[in-house]
Amino acid sequence: MTSAFGEEAMTDVVSPLDEAGVEAVVRDALARKAPLATRGAGTRAGLGRPVQAARTLSTERLTGVTLLEPSELVVSARAGTPVAEVEAALAEKGQRLAFEPFDHRPLYGTSGEPTVGGLVAANASGPRRVIAGAARDALVGIRMVTGRGEAIRSGGRVMKNVTGYDIVKLAAGSHGTIGVVTEATFKTLPIPESETTLVLEGLDDAAGVAALCAAMVTPFEVTGAAYLPAREDAPSCTCLRLENFESQLRYRIGALEAALGHRGPTNRLDFPTSRALWREIAEAAPLLGPEDRLIWRISVAPSRAAELVAKLRPIIASHFYDWSGGLVWIAVEPSDDACAAVLRPAVQAARGHATLVRAPLATRAAVDVFEPQAPALARLTRAVTAAFDPEGILNPGRMHAP
Repeated sequence: MTSAFGEEAMTDVVSPLDEAGVEAVVRDALARKAPLATRGAGTRAGLGRPVQAARTLSTERLTGVTLLEPSELVVSARAGTPVAEVEAALAEKGQRLAFEPFDHRPLYGTSGEPTVGGLVAANASGPRRVIAGAARDALVGIRMVTGRGEAIRSGGRVMKNVTGYDIVKLAAGSHGTIGVVTEATFKTLPIPESETTLVLEGLDDAAGVAALCAAMVTPFEVTGAAYLPAREDAPSCTCLRLENFESQLRYRIGALEAALGHRGPTNRLDFPTSRALWREIAEAAPLLGPEDRLIWRISVAPSRAAELVAKLRPIIASHFYDWSGGLVWIAVEPSDDACAAVLRPAVQAARGHATLVRAPLATRAAVDVFEPQAPALARLTRAVTAAFDPEGILNPGRMHAP
């Protein structure tokens, strides 16, 4: 299913059963020099610029967990495997994907199941990235078919194997522009016994972000750090998650509260309530609001986050902070340029970068969705992409205008 923010319907969708089938489809497109759009289950269809292609290659039939080695802390799965299936298999072994995969369905109103390939292509990482790193950091190996129609393997299937490290990291967040991922291998971590969240109430943006940053430099291993502004029915919440054994949490949450409690009233959330809160934060639920609002995701140094938001107040409909203030989510009212003329200069002055993650097709076709690149970086990007896809047949224009 595709929402109003997704791509236009493709008239020809091909879904190979295996990697050899993916190679055949790409080689055919290469021979005809016909652009090819790629996707998994389509749950992230509204992410990036629209691609003009008469044919879509779907990896949704490339399914299955192919390796699960709890002792080595690794898992491998084919690109079309639902992320939920991988997480369920890991949970049976007491492990998880530590970066807390980000689910785009609430943003776009799509259905279906997010897949491993889409997760890699989007580098889709949630609140735990603040301590565990991104999907890119957990990715230790991939198989993919390049725009040359060649299947390649990079990295390994154990944590200590770093062969092909650069290509592995390059694939994450490339949005299918250098190759079609057919299999991915991730390092995993044990699931903690419990979690709790300390909430400081009533702080303004600057004080809230300052509290997040102060918490991150304590020895208490904060695994989630977000600030939710006040609403009509609730005060602002500065949220700090702790995870580990129940016995440890009692001490750590008390020590963290003692260190930060002078900043404002505090509240502690139990395990179920904490988990529900961070699921909402992971899905950007605090700012979804009206469906026609356009949504930006801004990465910036936490020390500059509150000041940046203050400058953008005239255009902000709603917002919140994640990653200790290093990630700012902003919703704006509908406009032809999604308020880019105001937002981008402010973000650049703060030395950050912004991605338009939700907007109609026409807006995403006319506005830079990803941060505009400096000329030297743009040339390097084109050169790297051309090394894998010399004819530019894979998702042309997805990230930047041709």
